Amino acid sequence: MINFKSSTLLSLILLFLIGWNSYSQVLSGKVIAITDGDTFKLMTIDSIIHRIRIASIDCPEKKQAFSKRAKQFTSDAVFGKNIIVEVASTDRYGRLIAKVHYNDSLVLNEELLRNGLAWHFVKYSKDTLLQELEDHARNEKIGLWQDPSSIPPWEWRSKKKKSKKLRNNP
Repeated sequence: MINFKSSTLLSLILLFLIGWNSYSQVLSGKVIAITDGDTFKLMTIDSIIHRIRIASIDCPEKKQAFSKRAKQFTSDAVFGKNIIVEVASTDRYGRLIAKVHYNDSLVLNEELLRNGLAWHFVKYSKDTLLQELEDHARNEKIGLWQDPSSIPPWEWRSKKKKSKKLRNNP
C-alpha cells in the first residue's frame, strides 16, 4: 500500500517518466468519495479535496443501465486508496480531468473500458489504446455492450435536455 510520503515520491518519478506532455500536473492522495463511474473526490496530503473527472471516457449516467456497476467498479478500484492522477485540464464544473493510476500499475480510464463500463469519449480523445479497449469490449459483448441498443451518455444527456425543454415550453 502506498502512503502519502511514498506516493509523493512516486508522483515525482511519474512526472519525470511522462515528461511534460499533455498533462499539466500530477497529484497524489486518497480517494474519499465516489460520485459516479467517472467522477470521485481525492484528498491530497495537504487536506485539499479535488473533484476528479476521469479523462477520455464517459460512464453511463445515473439512470442508465450499467451506471451502478460502473460506480461500483470505480469504488472497488480506488475508494479509500492512495492513487496518482495526471491532470490534463479542468472542466466547466471545476473538476480536474485526469488519467488515474492505482494499484501500482493499473489505469482506471483503461480498466473501465476493458470491463465494458464506459465509452471512449472520442470528442475529447484520439487515444488509440482506449479505442482498442472499447472495441474489444464491444466485440466480446462485455459489460454494457451486452445491450446492442446501449446509448452513449452524451446522447442520453442531449435527449434528456431536449425532453426537458419540450416539457417547459409546450
